[in-house]
Amino acid sequence: MTMTTREAFERGTDTFNAHDMDGFAEVVADDVVIVAPGVRCEGKPAFVDFYGGWLQAFPDAHIEVQDVHFTEDVAVEEGTFSGTHEGVLHTPNGEVPATGRAVSVPYVHVLRYRDGLHVSFHLVFDRLLMLEQLGLVPTPSPAA
Repeated sequence: MTMTTREAFERGTDTFNAHDMDGFAEVVADDVVIVAPGVRCEGKPAFVDFYGGWLQAFPDAHIEVQDVHFTEDVAVEEGTFSGTHEGVLHTPNGEVPATGRAVSVPYVHVLRYRDGLHVSFHLVFDRLLMLEQLGLVPTPSPAA
């Protein structure tokens, strides 16, 4: 039986938060496409590498969904990613060693579905805010 868009979305969120990459991979199509700041990758193995990398870098990673809007085959999600940077974060610009610092970063995710499976993830988040929280760039001083 094919999952609805809402069911696939909820299963994806639950399996990510449970750090169950096998379960997370079950709700994506083989030809899934991921677009995120500085990243574009295709296929289920690339999907597992991308999201699995976040779970390795932030072993206590958690997403909190504040709001989600559904159409027939699209979900637009607003949420917050949080976690403690305890592992290497792989980025398009190289590897970021663990800082031990916590992050809480809002994001918007546009997810598309086909036959109850995720076929694309378009993730937008403030990389500068995350880098500031990790202590990798200076935090701006308040205006005088």
